[in-house]
Amino acid sequence: MLRKMAPNAEDKLLDACRQGSPVAWDELFERHYAPVGRFVFQLASDLTRQDVEEICQESFLSAIRHIQSFKGDSQFQTWLFRIASNKTRDYLEKQNALKRGGGRKPASLDAEDPDTGLSLDPPSPSDRPDEELLRIENVMLVGQAMQLLGDSCREVIELRYFGDLSYREISNALNLNEKTVSSRLSKCLDKLEIHVRELFSREKTPISPSNK
Repeated sequence: MLRKMAPNAEDKLLDACRQGSPVAWDELFERHYAPVGRFVFQLASDLTRQDVEEICQESFLSAIRHIQSFKGDSQFQTWLFRIASNKTRDYLEKQNALKRGGGRKPASLDAEDPDTGLSLDPPSPSDRPDEELLRIENVMLVGQAMQLLGDSCREVIELRYFGDLSYREISNALNLNEKTVSSRLSKCLDKLEIHVRELFSREKTPISPSNK
């Protein structure tokens, strides 16, 4: 679990980062890289280690570029988690596009393979949907549902389920008692479920003149 740092100590560390101190950035990187990696992996557990590391690096680069915009309205780690959440969603969308053949020139079904001389054998339309694509799409829908929540809800859910913090750690991070954390988390999960159901239902509704 992440070692504790007094709020004033982290504020000083962030100030040093804003001033461009490489030593401060190294310390911040050391403190938060592993939690961000766990967070990304829990968002999409089928990502490879290389995928997770790439997303983490992109997240920290974005944090470095935008550190001046962090005003301390939330915990720094929560802000970093939000960046990582967006980077993960972007990464999955790119994967989705590649798997669907985005950007490729469509191949003719009558074309012959230059090596074998055989024509393409397209898969049967009765095959099962690609489970990997469905997983990616579902993760993205949950990510969209998270964005529909208010900051307080998104924060407590991210800390509990993506940051893997205990109720006590969340209560310390948000300056709330544990009962309030438990109550807020329960209500926020109910809201998240409503948004997820609406988004999944919308995705499954065929487009017709009556529902455009």
